Amino acid sequence: MTYILGINAYHGDSSACLLRDGELLAAAEEERFRRIKHWAGFPSESIRYCLQEAGIRLSDVAHIAINRDPQAHRLRKIAFTLRHRANPAYVLGRLKNARKWSGLREELVRAFPGERIGTVHNIEHHEAHLASAFFVSPFRDALAVAVDGSGDFTTTSWGMGSGTELAVADRIFFPHSLGIFYEGLTHHLGFNHYGDEYKVMGLAPYGEPRFLNEMRKIVLLRKDGSFRLDLSYFQHHTGHTQHQWNNESPSSSGIVSSKMEALLGKARQPSEPLEQRHKDLARSIQTMYEEAFFHLLTHLHARYHSDNLVLAGGCAYNSVANGKIHRRTPFKNSYIQSASGDAGGAIGSAYAAWFRLGSRQRGAEMDHAYWGPAFDDDAIAMVLSGAQGEIQDQGCTLTRLADEGELCRRAAIAVSEGKVVGWFQGRMEWGPRALGNRSIIGDPRRADMKDILNLKIKRRESFRPFAPSILREAVPDWFEDDDVVPFMMKVFPVRAGRRAEIPAVTHVDGSGRLQTVTCATNPRYYRLIEEFAKITGIPIVLNTSFNENEPVVCKPEEALACFLRTRMDMLVMGSHVIERTGVASNDAKTAAENLTAMPMP
Repeated sequence: MTYILGINAYHGDSSACLLRDGELLAAAEEERFRRIKHWAGFPSESIRYCLQEAGIRLSDVAHIAINRDPQAHRLRKIAFTLRHRANPAYVLGRLKNARKWSGLREELVRAFPGERIGTVHNIEHHEAHLASAFFVSPFRDALAVAVDGSGDFTTTSWGMGSGTELAVADRIFFPHSLGIFYEGLTHHLGFNHYGDEYKVMGLAPYGEPRFLNEMRKIVLLRKDGSFRLDLSYFQHHTGHTQHQWNNESPSSSGIVSSKMEALLGKARQPSEPLEQRHKDLARSIQTMYEEAFFHLLTHLHARYHSDNLVLAGGCAYNSVANGKIHRRTPFKNSYIQSASGDAGGAIGSAYAAWFRLGSRQRGAEMDHAYWGPAFDDDAIAMVLSGAQGEIQDQGCTLTRLADEGELCRRAAIAVSEGKVVGWFQGRMEWGPRALGNRSIIGDPRRADMKDILNLKIKRRESFRPFAPSILREAVPDWFEDDDVVPFMMKVFPVRAGRRAEIPAVTHVDGSGRLQTVTCATNPRYYRLIEEFAKITGIPIVLNTSFNENEPVVCKPEEALACFLRTRMDMLVMGSHVIERTGVASNDAKTAAENLTAMPMP
C-alpha cells in the first residue's frame, strides 16, 4: 500500500491531498482551516486533515510531491534576469522563495515532530497543472492545456495525454501571460484583492467591447496560435511588482505600467463608483481573453487532432470562456476539475509522482468535489447543545428530522416561500465553489432574491450573479447547451423562453453558471432540488457559497456562527433544522425598504 501526499505551498490557495495506491482519499485548501481567504504558506492543517481522514501518520507516507521545481528552466531564468536587468530586490525575493521550496523537508519536520519524512518529489508547476486535469478526467486520451499567471517560469503549456502517459509538449514562457494580462487589468478596474478576476467576468455583460482595439495593442496574437504581451504596458517582468505570499492572504500590486493609463484612461480606485466606461473595459478585457484563448485552442486542435480537451491553471476558472469552447473551437468534449488553479496542483503533483514511480493504474474519474471534512450528527448535536442559549435568544427553534425525505421536503418548502436556507451536509467541497454541501440556497424564481441575499448575508457587489443548481436530466429544457457541469466551471445561455421563470439565477446577458446535480454524486442535494421541483415545477435552486466575506464554512460551529450573525431564515445541518420564528424576515417589501445604498450597474 503506497501513500502519496500532494502539496501546493508558499502560493495562493495552499492545499494538500492524499492518494492511496493511486486513489484520491482527501483534498482540502488551507484557507478553510486558517479562515483567511486564499491563504498562502505551508498547508500544515490541510496535511493534518488528509492524514486524519486516512487514519495514518506522516511516517506512513512514502512519497511527498510538491507542485514546484526551483531547478526548472534555470538557465532561461538567469538569461531573462540579465537581459531585463531586473530589480535587485525582486531577484533577492525570488531566491528567498526558492529556498522555501527547497526547505520543505525541514518545514514538515517542524510541523510533524518525530515523524519520518518520505521521499520528496519536486514536480514542475505546469506539469502538475496538466496532470491535475488529465489524470482525474473521464478521458483516456485528451489534449491537456494549462493557462495561468506563471509558475516555474511558464505561463501556458500543453501536451497530449494517453492512459498513464502525459508530457509537456510545448510552452509559452514568462513574461507573456494571459493570467497576468487579466490580473493587471482587473487591478486597473479597482478590484485589487487576490482572485478578483471573477468580478470582471460578472461586470463584463453590462458593457460593450468598446476598447477592443486598445486590448489588441496589449495582447498580440501570433500565426502559430501563441500570443505575446506588449511589455511596455506592464512592469511585472522588471521586478517592480509587489507580491505577498508569506502565511497570509496573498496580494499583488504594480503589475501594469503608467502607459496603461495613457491607453485606457485613469485607473479606477476601489472606492470610486463604477461607470459605463469601466463596464465597457470589463467587456473588452473578457473579449480579448477569449480571442487569445480560442486562437490558441483552435491551433492546438489542428495540430493534435483530439476532440477531448482538459483544462487547468488559474485561467481555467474563466467559466464564461469555458462555456463557449464547443461553439468557438472544434473540440467536442471538455473537462475542468473543481480546483483547476494552484490548489489543484497538489493533486497534479501527487499523480505525476505516482506515474513516475512506474504505476500503470489510473484512479477513478473525479465526478464530484466532496473530498473535505465531514461531521456526523453526533458532532453537530454537540455544537448545537453548547449554543442552545444563543439559539433561543434569537427566537429560533431546533428540531431533528431523521427522515431524509421529510428533511428535504421541509427545506424545499422554506425555499419556495422565499426563505434563505443554509445547507450543511456531508464532506466539504474541494475547490472554490460551494456545490451543495456548504451552500446557501434560495428561490431562483424571485427577481428580488439577489437583493435579499445581499441584504441578509453576502453584502457583495450588486452586479455579481448567483448560480443555478439544476438536476442533470433537466439541463436541455433550461439551457441552450446540454453538458455535464458538476463544478460550475461553464456558463451557458438560459433558453430565452425560460429566463423569466428563473430571474434570480439568470445574468443580465441571459446566461447562468450552472451546476449539474446527479443522484449518484450527491443524493441528498439532488433530493432537495427534486422536492423543490415537485412544489414549483422548477428543477433548479439558487446556490451560493455558505460564507459571509470569509472562506466557505468548514465546521458546524462556523456554519452556526454565520447563521446567527446574519439574517438567514433556516439552517439545515445533517438532520438538524434551526429555523427563525416570529415575523418573517424574508418579506420582499421589508427587504427592499432596508436595502443599503449599494451602487447598481
